Amino acid sequence: MTGSTLRAAIDFPGLRPALAPRQPQVAVDTAHPVLEARRFGFAFGPAEILRDINLPIAPRSITAVIGPSGCGKSTFLRSINRLNDLIPGSRYAGDIVFDGASVFRPGIDLVTLRRRIGMVFQRPNPFPKSIYDNVAYGAALNRLAPARDLPDLVERCLRQAALWDEVKDRLDEQATGLSGGQQQRLCIARALGNQPDVLLMDEPCSALDPIATQKIEELMVELKRDYTIVIVTHNMQQAARVSDMTAFFDRGDMVEFGPTGRVFTTPVSERTEAYITGRFG
Repeated sequence: MTGSTLRAAIDFPGLRPALAPRQPQVAVDTAHPVLEARRFGFAFGPAEILRDINLPIAPRSITAVIGPSGCGKSTFLRSINRLNDLIPGSRYAGDIVFDGASVFRPGIDLVTLRRRIGMVFQRPNPFPKSIYDNVAYGAALNRLAPARDLPDLVERCLRQAALWDEVKDRLDEQATGLSGGQQQRLCIARALGNQPDVLLMDEPCSALDPIATQKIEELMVELKRDYTIVIVTHNMQQAARVSDMTAFFDRGDMVEFGPTGRVFTTPVSERTEAYITGRFG
């Protein structure tokens, strides 16, 4: 397939639904990453999941990780804040560097690491507490704000998550009573309450309807003004709409990485082109 044919096949306006216009991309500085995988590998026992991943994540940008099921996308995301440590038999190779230091260094405080690198999961998982307590929980537990400041923190985080106007009159109600899209935005607000530097999002819209998905995507674009975001998604249209940089993973390898517009319209690798045009995956 020629470059012009590929460009026509995956032209961004054709990919995006009318209700969610694609945001203009800006140049990002991957030469000075806030987060970087360096020849990173991961295995569960004898099964090698990731090999030799070199991926710089620029500050205040959105990096999308795309690829077929089972290629290691979510495993990579969970390795960044060491959630995979909870799985017996897991092994790492290489390194992941955050804010100039290895996340695998001896003596690292994993609670602090996971506070600074927040995680939003595929399905909304609010605590069985009030809306207010969901957002305030992390800040109170980690003593990030005195009790008198928690109401302001909760309001700020809910506003950042574009949820305040919908819940401001029912903060004492159970979070589980919210809609799926509202619950996911609440989980984002909860992560923001921990004052993170980086937000990891693992298929955050896969369980949501198109309108809720649009709200989450618009929210991500707003949040990158203050946070660095890494999103794993099967949805290539979503990656095209929201991300600045895109990494394509396949069978444990990072096949290609670059500006989203370039990766989607003129990929270097034939494997990337085959995946983007739907010939596998």
